Amino acid sequence: MSKHNHNAHEATQETPEVNEQETTGAESAEIMDNMEAEAGADETEALKDQLDKLQQELDKEKKEYLFLMAEFDNFRKRTLKEKAELIRNGAESAMKSLLPVVDDFERGIDAIKATSDADAVKEGMILIYNKFVKYLEQNGVKAMDTNGQPYDADLHEAVALVPGDEANKGLIIDTIQKGYLINDKVLRHAKVAVGQ
Repeated sequence: MSKHNHNAHEATQETPEVNEQETTGAESAEIMDNMEAEAGADETEALKDQLDKLQQELDKEKKEYLFLMAEFDNFRKRTLKEKAELIRNGAESAMKSLLPVVDDFERGIDAIKATSDADAVKEGMILIYNKFVKYLEQNGVKAMDTNGQPYDADLHEAVALVPGDEANKGLIIDTIQKGYLINDKVLRHAKVAVGQ
């Protein structure tokens, strides 16, 4: 073989090897692309599954939230209804307990018509008054002790200023209308005259 033919033959033999490597590289790239596509498809499928799972959890949480809102609304309505009933029944109970005092007043009025004894009438009035005061105390209502006490704007309403000596300055000289507390809260302010 001539040198030229030998080189040509070698070139021919090398070419198929290069082509074979290029083909293998192309196949490798295709395989890599396929693997990436499969990995992408797997990842997409995993993300879809995760999204479905999250959507189910969201739907569940939403249902629970709506249920709790409905429960709270029912609780609020029930509480308002019970509060209204307590107020109504509390007033009913208070009025029912006052009826014996009214009965005593009616008996006292009948007794006044039948007698001219002022002492008996006075004694009857005192008994009814004491019964009524006892009822008020049982329900947490008590009269304020005002005369001789220092003036307190939270408890008293000054309706008059009375000139006096230095010892009476700022003290309550006279109570025009009694004040009352209910469970240590002012029910009615006392109307008082204060020394100045």
